[in-house]
Amino acid sequence: MSEAVPDRLRTVLHVPGMDCGAEEALAQGALRALPAVADVVADLGARTLTVVHEGPPDALVQALRTLGARAVSSEPCAQVALETRAAHARAEARTLWLVLAINAAMFVVEAVAAWFGESTGLLADAFDMGADAFVYGIALYAVGGDLRAQHRAALWSGILQLGLALAGYAAVTHKLWVGHAPEPFTMAGVSALALAANATCTVLLLQHRGGAVHMRASLIFTTSDVLANLGVIVAGGLVALTASRWPDLVAGAAIASLILWAALRILRLARGPRT
Repeated sequence: MSEAVPDRLRTVLHVPGMDCGAEEALAQGALRALPAVADVVADLGARTLTVVHEGPPDALVQALRTLGARAVSSEPCAQVALETRAAHARAEARTLWLVLAINAAMFVVEAVAAWFGESTGLLADAFDMGADAFVYGIALYAVGGDLRAQHRAALWSGILQLGLALAGYAAVTHKLWVGHAPEPFTMAGVSALALAANATCTVLLLQHRGGAVHMRASLIFTTSDVLANLGVIVAGGLVALTASRWPDLVAGAAIASLILWAALRILRLARGPRT
């Protein structure tokens, strides 16, 4: 890992007139021509340029104004010393490793319990835990990366969640024709354990709720998991009361729909802001 240079800054410039690829290319070219500029990442939708550079940002603004652009530096907190960025990246990585380990462990526990308890809801929740573990791994790839890497990680997270939702619907459809009422106490007990695990992950990720897009995506599907766990607990109670498999099937379909909703939110987030 390269060592941070203390006098390098990351500045976000707002360029209201940058509304096409040609203007974005001209703006990037003007900035990259400056000796003090180390990297430039454009977000055409947000009309911004994120620049890693040395020294004050005045030269960046002047370079864009020579093109006829009205470049305005964003609020002062947009300038962040690179060593501070590295510290944030280390904190994000520690959090993601923790929640990855929790989700991987609960995937194994729930999958085994779903197999023996014959619960569709618990099986959908187990798949959700396993997918989350993979998604946290994808988010780890984006930690400390540029904006394109972060949005790419969020995009793959959303695609994975979308595939999981379709798999959940398929499992419910299969159980609709084959199977019987699951073991309710296994459903409720194991899902209560998963609820505690997801609540812990949510608390850990809330520390980064104002962070980069890949961290916000991680928080979205973790909070949706808490709702899924509560649904399986309620379904387990209804199965115990009615001796019917329908509450379990409804819970499985509801979890698949919740995953689908989270996937669509993450995919919208990955596209970036629109104006």
